[in-house]
Amino acid sequence: MNLYEHTIIARQDVSPTQIKQIQEKYSKIVKKYEGDVVKLENWGLMNLSYLIKKNKKGNYIHFKIKGDGKTISELEKSEKIDKNLLRFLTVKVKEFDLKTDYFKKSDEKEYINK
Repeated sequence: MNLYEHTIIARQDVSPTQIKQIQEKYSKIVKKYEGDVVKLENWGLMNLSYLIKKNKKGNYIHFKIKGDGKTISELEKSEKIDKNLLRFLTVKVKEFDLKTDYFKKSDEKEYINK
């Protein structure tokens, strides 16, 4: 099994319930093709570097997936036709970093030097 980090950018105007539905939909696709979602992170609404389909912001969802190439190709095939998504990116990695939360809000972080 290969390890992948997969990030989806959904449109800025999707509701929180639609975000949950998107997460569930793509998690089910991964499981259907014998993959495993190790970690799912909702990074929230963030600014885009440039306009994508007239959107200035996007809702970021990040998956850490164990699976094979067939799992990822089926996942990306269904994402290409989803109107709620702006972009997606899959990166093959050697190991997962499950400890660090990169997009955790600063007031939620615990500082070691306090």
